[in-house]
Amino acid sequence: MREGKRHNFKNLKIWQIGIEIAKKISDLIESFPKHEKYDLSNQLSRCSISIPSNISEGSARTDKSFSHFLDIALGSSFELYSQLIIAKHRKYINDETFKDLEIKIEDFQRMTMKFQNNLNIPV
Repeated sequence: MREGKRHNFKNLKIWQIGIEIAKKISDLIESFPKHEKYDLSNQLSRCSISIPSNISEGSARTDKSFSHFLDIALGSSFELYSQLIIAKHRKYINDETFKDLEIKIEDFQRMTMKFQNNLNIPV
C-alpha cells in the first residue's frame, strides 16, 4: 500500500470482526450480576469497544500511524481475553460461550497482525 492512501474501515474484515466481538460482549454482560456493573462488565465493554474504535480512528491516518492504532486494538483484544478468563472463572459465562469468543478473538488477532505486517511503513 502506498504512503498517503487511507483505508475505508467499514470494508476491513478486522473492523467487522471487532464489531462482532463488541456486539457479543454487549449481549453477554447483560446477564452479569448487578454488582459487576462498574467492575468487570465495564472493563469488558470498554475493551471490546476499543477494538473497532481504534481500527476506525487509525484508518484515517498514514500506514505508520495506523499501525500504532492497530497495536492498541490488539492490546485491547488481549486484555479482553484475560477478562473473559476471569468471567469464566467466576462462572458468569459457560465453556461454550467462552470458546466461541476465544476463537473470535484469536481470529481477530491473527488477521490483524497479518494485516499490520502488510502495511507500507517506511523503514
